[in-house]
Amino acid sequence: MICAPRVLSGAAWGVAMACALPMLAVALAAVTSGTETIVHLASTVLGRYSINTVFLILLVSVGTFAIGVGAAWLVTMTHFKGVKFFEIALVLPLAFPAYVLAYAYTSVLDHPGIVQSTLRNVMDWGPRDYWFPEIRSLGGAALMLVLVLYPYVYLLARASFIQQSGSAFMTARGLGASPLAAFLTVSLPLARPAIAAGVLLAVMETIADFGTVAYFGVQTFATGIYTSWFSMGDRAGAAQLAVCLLMFAFMLAVLERIQRGRAKYYDQSRSQKHHAALPLKGLRAVFAMVLCAIPVLLGVIIPIFSLIVLGLDSDQDLLSSRYLGFARNSLVLASTAALITVFAAIGLGFFQRMQPGRSSTMATYIARLGYAVPGGVIAVGLMVPFAAFDNAIDAWMRTTFNISTGLMLTGSIWLLVLAYMVRFLAAALGAYEGGQSLVHVHMDAASRSLGKGPFATLRKVHLPILTPSLLTALLIVFVDVMKELPATLIMRPFNYDTLAVQAYRLASDERLGGAAVPSLVIVAFGLLPVILICRQVGRR
Repeated sequence: MICAPRVLSGAAWGVAMACALPMLAVALAAVTSGTETIVHLASTVLGRYSINTVFLILLVSVGTFAIGVGAAWLVTMTHFKGVKFFEIALVLPLAFPAYVLAYAYTSVLDHPGIVQSTLRNVMDWGPRDYWFPEIRSLGGAALMLVLVLYPYVYLLARASFIQQSGSAFMTARGLGASPLAAFLTVSLPLARPAIAAGVLLAVMETIADFGTVAYFGVQTFATGIYTSWFSMGDRAGAAQLAVCLLMFAFMLAVLERIQRGRAKYYDQSRSQKHHAALPLKGLRAVFAMVLCAIPVLLGVIIPIFSLIVLGLDSDQDLLSSRYLGFARNSLVLASTAALITVFAAIGLGFFQRMQPGRSSTMATYIARLGYAVPGGVIAVGLMVPFAAFDNAIDAWMRTTFNISTGLMLTGSIWLLVLAYMVRFLAAALGAYEGGQSLVHVHMDAASRSLGKGPFATLRKVHLPILTPSLLTALLIVFVDVMKELPATLIMRPFNYDTLAVQAYRLASDERLGGAAVPSLVIVAFGLLPVILICRQVGRR
């Protein structure tokens, strides 16, 4: 029992250091690579990467804010026919990876797609007789990301609107303000911290995206890292581009931390009047229904229908041994990563609970940073040190015993699982800490008074209460790993492909029908945590 705190502290800090390793390794590799590479990048592609990344961030920020806040306001503060359906349906696009939407909409909106083909047939136009927006563009990539990321803003804004007292809003209405004016001057400022947090989450996912921008040919830092690492074999260039992207991510993480620190939360007592929903009738009700239906139509219905049509016309067989292998690889990686990540979250969360203070707070904060780091950066940050370690061991074994050990760690599943843990530990920690708030400190005191040590308290008191939260964390990490693409592309073992990799490979070869099949399987898995979130939203 005496060594239990030390074991807990050592395990928690071990996890924190594992999460810090990729960032430290990338920074060290970039610094020790010299200035020639970064000077060459600055004179060739760095400006284009920066401009495209910044414009993508701006477009996604504006789009997710407009759709997320507008939809949250309509389903929370007004009442119209179908509002109960839309408050759940508006969350469903979260199940889709953005690159899956990119494949679906390319088949619909590209030159040979159904929309342009119909226009040419109906209007009797030739290929050069009309102009049509190019889906494979920066604007198209931004649209795909907005459609799958606005639920972050929607969920947080809706929760904030629900918690607001209606007194201030009704006071503004009593002073002659219109519903729109009262919303802009009262409700929106009160929800600013939650909205800012949702937009920043969407932006973090934007800079981490690889599949969408790569398929649409938009050159960003994420695509630059992959191109430098694989196509050009330039490890120094990949590391220095990863540092640039890491700076973007840290800047966003600092902004999120600042806005969260400034946020003020007030206890909503029962005596306060909650906002009464404004009844909408006639054209206003129709207008509200249309506004809520558009994101669901564009983000769920059209993509699923398009993927099903494409999949039916493809030659891909989900029951073939090859596809069963892809599914098995995806399930093994996702299950293993989810279990290890949740165990790491338990260790960190329990360490902070049992030994609150600067040490536990710092360890938890370091572990959370991985969520702000794109998968490509984590992959480069792990490949560089572990490849050096493998090469050093191999050289020593050759010299000493004339035996080649090869790459023991660099090409293994376990290094890829470590990358997943670093990337998604923050999500598991959030779910664990949400459940841990239900475990009153008096329970810990009672357990200690009965002679139970920390690990017995965790096993017999905390874990039974935390079972729903732990299952939620497992499910969230499982599906995030199923969808993850950049780290998997860079770090997967040879000939160890997943459903996400297969979808990307087929789409890159312009075989969209084939890519639709694994994409549909990924979406089916993605619906599981979204349905769970929808159930929680419905209860609340």
